[in-house]
Amino acid sequence: MDLHSIIVVSLHSPKEKFWGELLVLNQAGITVRGIDLNSFDHFVRAINEPDGERVGFPTIFFPMNRVERISLDESTGSIPSMAELFQRKIGRSLSEYLAQFA
Repeated sequence: MDLHSIIVVSLHSPKEKFWGELLVLNQAGITVRGIDLNSFDHFVRAINEPDGERVGFPTIFFPMNRVERISLDESTGSIPSMAELFQRKIGRSLSEYLAQFA
């Protein structure tokens, strides 16, 4: 996986999944600019609010002992990736959206 890839990180203790942009991956852990996968729909609604504020993704570090799996956010057959769903609902790619906060 390359830096700035869109990924899904599966964690344990507690069990969680985070979706976002890979910033750092090393022996100590992984740094992601993203959100809990369970809050995806809420996040998209907040972005689309007509009077909503600019909503960015938090930058989060997870120690490697919590990381169970890291997978690329890819479509599978007719099932779209989360990034594709984001682009359909927001009208911009995730990288374009995140660029406004750089």
